[in-house]
Amino acid sequence: MTEPQRMQIVPQQRASDQQAGQSAPADQSPISELDIGEYREQDRFLPIANVSRIMKAAVPPSTKIGKDAKECVQECVSEFISFITSEAAERSLVEKRKTIGGEDILYAMNSLGFDNYAEVLKIYLAKLREHQTSSANTRVSDPFIEPRSGG
Repeated sequence: MTEPQRMQIVPQQRASDQQAGQSAPADQSPISELDIGEYREQDRFLPIANVSRIMKAAVPPSTKIGKDAKECVQECVSEFISFITSEAAERSLVEKRKTIGGEDILYAMNSLGFDNYAEVLKIYLAKLREHQTSSANTRVSDPFIEPRSGG
């Protein structure tokens, strides 16, 4: 068997760095395929049990889902999340923010052509925030809720 080829992956320069004529920082060494291969699958992908549970909820109870199907979906959804998150992170970086918010995810989905999903998530995000606000108000106004102890 032959030794795996070492493909060099160099971090992509940001548009702002390219405009300013800056190059990638000197302390970043190129990442090789072997380096990537050292990461275990469970470190790169969503947990298979979670993926399996979601898949089972979408089909009739009598349906069986093969291990290869679960692993395929696991890889796909993990890649999808990385794809959307990297686009959202780019927007945060351009706006000089360190936190990715819900609006950044919606923006990324729209800019990457996932408009239909973004519309549904926009509604979900609004309902989530409404629920969080009402929960916070309930906790503040309810005199019978005791604060947590410090230990």
